[in-house]
Amino acid sequence: MSGLLLKGRVTLSAALVLLLLIAAPLSAGSLPDFTEMVEQYGPAVVNVSTKQRKSLMDRLPPQFRIPDLPEDSPYNDLFRHFFGEPPGGQERGAQSLGSGFIISEDGYLLTNHHVVDGADEIIVRLTDHRELVAEVIGSDPRSDIALLKIDAEDLPVVKIMSDRNVKVGEWVLAIGSPFGFENTVTAGIVSAKGRSLPSENYVPFIQTDVAINPGNSGGPLFNLDGEVVGVNSQIYSRTGGFMGLSFAIPIDVAMNVVDQIKSKGYVTRGWLGVLIQDVTRELAESFGLPRPYGALVAQVQPESPAEKAGLEAGDVILTFNGKEVANSSALPPMVGASPVDRAAKVEILRQGERKTLDVMIGELPEDGEMQKAATQPGAVLGNRIGVKVRELTAEEKEQLGLEKDAGILVEDIKAGPAYEAGIRKGDVIQMINNVWLKNIEDFGQQMEELPKGKSVAALIYRRTGPLFLALRMPEDD
Repeated sequence: MSGLLLKGRVTLSAALVLLLLIAAPLSAGSLPDFTEMVEQYGPAVVNVSTKQRKSLMDRLPPQFRIPDLPEDSPYNDLFRHFFGEPPGGQERGAQSLGSGFIISEDGYLLTNHHVVDGADEIIVRLTDHRELVAEVIGSDPRSDIALLKIDAEDLPVVKIMSDRNVKVGEWVLAIGSPFGFENTVTAGIVSAKGRSLPSENYVPFIQTDVAINPGNSGGPLFNLDGEVVGVNSQIYSRTGGFMGLSFAIPIDVAMNVVDQIKSKGYVTRGWLGVLIQDVTRELAESFGLPRPYGALVAQVQPESPAEKAGLEAGDVILTFNGKEVANSSALPPMVGASPVDRAAKVEILRQGERKTLDVMIGELPEDGEMQKAATQPGAVLGNRIGVKVRELTAEEKEQLGLEKDAGILVEDIKAGPAYEAGIRKGDVIQMINNVWLKNIEDFGQQMEELPKGKSVAALIYRRTGPLFLALRMPEDD
């Protein structure tokens, strides 16, 4: 009996070992193999190097002048070395390295704007070791995309795919020249999509954990099918090296820039003309939204497409051309990608009611002007939310350029609903519970009508711009 039991155990153990041996190669085989992709599309990735022929004099203030010294002065050689022509007729200049990839057989290629910005000479090095001078056809600082052209034919090219099909968690691969090491291959996964960075909120970046370092800028980001889905552009780093956070410009954004450069020589973007912020849980409750989503309009700029269409501060933009606006950072790329001088349908929530407005999209201006805030002492008033306020003078309102000619200045604040909401001394309260405050009487009326135990929205203006905050009134005050 014991012999039969032992034999059964041996047979079972052998079966388990056999299963493990079979499963091991299957597990290893499930990992992606990038070798064929690199062999096929690696030759279309190039090294981009630039030179800037600038002396130190070019970087000094215009008023700086080299002192007029006697010919036999020992300081002449010193000044000539640092500020004059280099010895032997050599050229002094800054150099930079980056990457790029060829998108057409006749020599068009993409890289980052910051790789070639200010360059006097651009050299493209191919994998067959040819070095060719490149011409900048066009460059767009906002998207950080530059279109170059080299004089060559029958070049290897990459395959372009829409980034709309990219999924978080899928494998991606980068080829570039980190620290000048050409044709370096690194791989990882897509960590997130639609990232908005402080430097540029019109580009919905693809975030990856692919190892990207200085020199990778401008190189392609491939999916497993060997299709380019992005242009590697930035890293998050505290040390200057890779820390697991890399950002790529979606290829749809890049190719839109290419098409505009080729067709009209410059790039335009759609413009709505609103300052927006996220809808928090408390603000969603005050607006009657079932969940926090959308872009809350904090200010409508004068003479903007938004103002002409009837958008107002306090509106929550829920959809843009039929697409849900998940948060405030999702709206700028949608608007920026919209054709200029064409109508867009914007669904909003205004005082609990949904409305759809037709907005004629304008062209995004190059620069905006920041309004300046001013505060001066005056009369005060106490109230339920814990602030002391006064009316603004006509001169202050003109200086601030406040919308609707409304605003009550916060002169002092103590612990209470206003402080907990984030209101601070020097803020100008413009609206409470969808009512514009033009004077102390309006403010006092709203203080009486604030509902107990509920959140209401308050629009304030401070030096950084307009901002909605949620005032949470206590159950018993």
